[in-house]
Amino acid sequence: MKYFLSTRWGIVSVGVFIGILASMLQFWGNPPNMGVCVACFERDIAGALGMHRAAVVQYMRPEIIGFVLGSFGAAYLFKEFRSRLGSAPIVRFVLGVFAMIGALIFLGCPWRALLRLAGGDGNAILGLLGLAAGIWIGTLFLKSGYNLGRANKTHASAGWIMPLIMLGFLALMLIDPPVNGEIQSNFLFYSQEGPGSMYAPLIVSLVVGLGIGFLAQKSRFCTMGAIRDLILFKQTHLFGGLVALAVAAFITNLVVGQFNPGFVDQPVAHNLHVWNFAGMGLAGLAFALGGGCPGRQLFLAGEGDGDASIFVIGMIIGAAFAHNFGLASSPAGVTPAGIGALFIGLVVCLLIGFTMRGK
Repeated sequence: MKYFLSTRWGIVSVGVFIGILASMLQFWGNPPNMGVCVACFERDIAGALGMHRAAVVQYMRPEIIGFVLGSFGAAYLFKEFRSRLGSAPIVRFVLGVFAMIGALIFLGCPWRALLRLAGGDGNAILGLLGLAAGIWIGTLFLKSGYNLGRANKTHASAGWIMPLIMLGFLALMLIDPPVNGEIQSNFLFYSQEGPGSMYAPLIVSLVVGLGIGFLAQKSRFCTMGAIRDLILFKQTHLFGGLVALAVAAFITNLVVGQFNPGFVDQPVAHNLHVWNFAGMGLAGLAFALGGGCPGRQLFLAGEGDGDASIFVIGMIIGAAFAHNFGLASSPAGVTPAGIGALFIGLVVCLLIGFTMRGK
């Protein structure tokens, strides 16, 4: 397995694994077309911690915890744990913030875009096209010398910080579980309605997250990397995993009766095509400049990459900004503040791309 997972068929197998289990998580209780959404789930975690007060999206998602801890376990098992730090941490933080803002304008990360498409949501097509456009712009910067600096080896304890944070989140959830009828428990906030109130059983979500984190760390599964490699090098090695994820989720949705084709009345989605495209365009550009999609950033954080941890923290803070300042979209559509934040994000990301190129 150590070598199989990094092969073409290994990547495809991981995509099938994620596609089936993501759809089943929806069947077991997660929100519709949101069996796994890294951006949405990090937003829910921010809400659970009280960083925003959007009462419908507050829950300590075990899947995110599992992603980091599963990757951490795989990295140690296969002797790939490398505690490292690079440069430009504030830039990575800002990229994480705007990646989240773009994703919440679309209402989903790249994984959820694929899962929305597999569930019949035609609006995901615009999101995926925007994602590809944003990554394509990012590849232009990469080809012109864009680089945030080389990662350097550091103390092992530095690489343990994000896994330890996730263990702390899990401990908080275990000692302060959701109670029906109570929005706030002793420490955490929990939604009583809306997407945050929909979740699979804790142990199921955690085990699935651990499994995905373990396999994705070894296979280097990454939506941004797949599209980047296809554009830059015409390589389909990683891209096959994305196709496998979407096909497996589509078949699973058909089997369990979760396929609902159309553009209107889709769950936790809006059909404003321009902003679906633009929101994921901003997110795709930030992912390309930051070196990975939100799932990949979690897996890298689990294997000791401090730069990825900064990006993850930026996304969580970005979710708090998005809901505290009315930037996030809703099924009713985008907000004027969200549109303004989108253009600011594009300007900031373009400035980063233009000014951080090597000679």
